[in-house]
Amino acid sequence: MLAFPLLTSAGAGHTAPARGFDVLHYNVALVPDIAGKQVQGNLLMRFRAEQPLQTLSLDSGTLAIASVQQDGRALAFEQADNRVHIALAKPLRAGRTSSVRIVYTGAPRFGLEFTPGRDEVYTIFSTSQWMPSVDAPDERATLDMSVTLPPGLLAAGTGRVLPSRTLDDGRIEHRWSLDTPMPGYVYGFAAGRYQQATQQHGPVTLRFLSVDRTPAQLQSLFARTGDMLDFFAARAGLPYRGEYEQALVSRTIGQEMAGLSLMSEAYGESLLDDPGDTALMAHEAAHQWWGNRVTCAGWEHFWLNEGMANFMAAAYLQHAQGEAAYQAQVQGWRTRLDALRAKGADHALVYAHWDAPSADDRAVVYRKGAYVLHRLRVELGEERFWRGIGDYTRAHDGRSVVTADFQRAMEAAAGHSLQPFFQEWVYSAPSP
Repeated sequence: MLAFPLLTSAGAGHTAPARGFDVLHYNVALVPDIAGKQVQGNLLMRFRAEQPLQTLSLDSGTLAIASVQQDGRALAFEQADNRVHIALAKPLRAGRTSSVRIVYTGAPRFGLEFTPGRDEVYTIFSTSQWMPSVDAPDERATLDMSVTLPPGLLAAGTGRVLPSRTLDDGRIEHRWSLDTPMPGYVYGFAAGRYQQATQQHGPVTLRFLSVDRTPAQLQSLFARTGDMLDFFAARAGLPYRGEYEQALVSRTIGQEMAGLSLMSEAYGESLLDDPGDTALMAHEAAHQWWGNRVTCAGWEHFWLNEGMANFMAAAYLQHAQGEAAYQAQVQGWRTRLDALRAKGADHALVYAHWDAPSADDRAVVYRKGAYVLHRLRVELGEERFWRGIGDYTRAHDGRSVVTADFQRAMEAAAGHSLQPFFQEWVYSAPSP
């Protein structure tokens, strides 16, 4: 590794808040009531103390905790400010592991979406709204999940599909196991009265779901999925692993999960009219590498997830549709950045805090982030840029990263310091 000057404080490494514990595994059993827009949950969470630990604090949204137990013993707890604070039975020494069981109910206003008219329920981003958990993206754990549903519904979820179980009352318990530790925000599922289509792409099984679209239409809509996964795998230098599912749900702007992407039925309908409108689909697929496998350590570095996925989607369009398609994306980013600057809303890509972000903040992360990656591509040239992207992705596979990690990888590929570029484009809000 070449030696370069120290980064400025704006680009310094993120230090995760001291939680005092590390979640190792979640085992959650969910029973959604689609008509009533409610959920019952039973969570067993295994964790390791990273320091002497007396209290366990988890994000819990608006869930109502009914009970908490440790080794069969009831624990005292309190809920405040969307968190649950649990007093352990006795202090846990650093390095020791334990488990708590949490029984809860909820009627989430977001995070778990119900569409009774379609017999549909699906998750969007805020995992703590349907399962007590650690929301921070630097916390990775494995997951076992079951969702009990009425018969006749199909379901997709994060992780390897396990055989379903038919309960005595006729309901079906759908089950998944996620064997690779992942951040909690990419956990989730979708279930509904779906039609489905499947396709084998090399070793990867692809599955497509929708209430409104026929199996033949689904095959057509998602015809490019396998090519997308191949393209991103080549750029990352890491093959896709596991199955990949895509579901069209009632309403969403798009949501990535581990092995599962959700898009709206409206987007699926638009694809029938314009089969080339694959940018959103590519964006969500790109997250399987950049966002899921390589994850920003804190939301203040969120551009490493979203700016990268936006850029990689455009790079895929360049591969699949030609240079004009890529340049159209670049122009869109530049136009949005110009508008941000004109209203004084431009911002450094690295945020001091990511609290209640505005639409302009999201535009910075998604669109300016992608545009900066395009500028870096022009600066370094094709060979060095893509070598840096691959080296960065492989070096941090399964890890959480900050902007300094990305900068170091690109500097190593360039063979010289990129501090002036990062200072101008990443750590400050440059003038036009």
